[in-house]
Amino acid sequence: MHPAAMEIDKFVAQCRFEFTRRKGPGGQHRNKVETAVIATHIPTGIQAEANSERSQAANRQIAIFRLRMKLAVEHRAIQSSESLPIAQLASRQTVDPVFDNPSDTWQRRVQNMRLAISVKHDDFPSLLAEALDRIVADRGDIQKSANGLLVTPSQIVKLLKKEPRAFQLVNRLRLENELGPLQ
Repeated sequence: MHPAAMEIDKFVAQCRFEFTRRKGPGGQHRNKVETAVIATHIPTGIQAEANSERSQAANRQIAIFRLRMKLAVEHRAIQSSESLPIAQLASRQTVDPVFDNPSDTWQRRVQNMRLAISVKHDDFPSLLAEALDRIVADRGDIQKSANGLLVTPSQIVKLLKKEPRAFQLVNRLRLENELGPLQ
């Protein structure tokens, strides 16, 4: 299972949180309390930070969401037991993960081959990770990935466009596999 798709409690158990002060807007109370949060996913070492709110609890929630998004884009789960960063995946000659069906979360979000999800929803990172895992396994072939995910190719592209880093990642992958970039 991809870390971004884990239940929040289990995901948080794999994280380390640091609290600190940061400069920026917030008035005279900004640097009196350590409200900035740096979240680190221990198994991967990937970090995300939040310091926009004056509440440590609010910043912690934002940091967790940002960390899940960052993991969705930067960390690939090839099979349930094997995980590799995208840099190592691009250099592999064969990528043949076993995909049965889309996850229950994905299937709940698909209706009439359309995917309904807001970028702010808690399920978004897990759906993005699932789509990217499938696209990487299919070497950037959006049509093949869409068929496996039970949606149209345009739905995959719309999902990717909601997260520019994911869209850029897929276009790099497509170029490496001599496919045209997505528009």
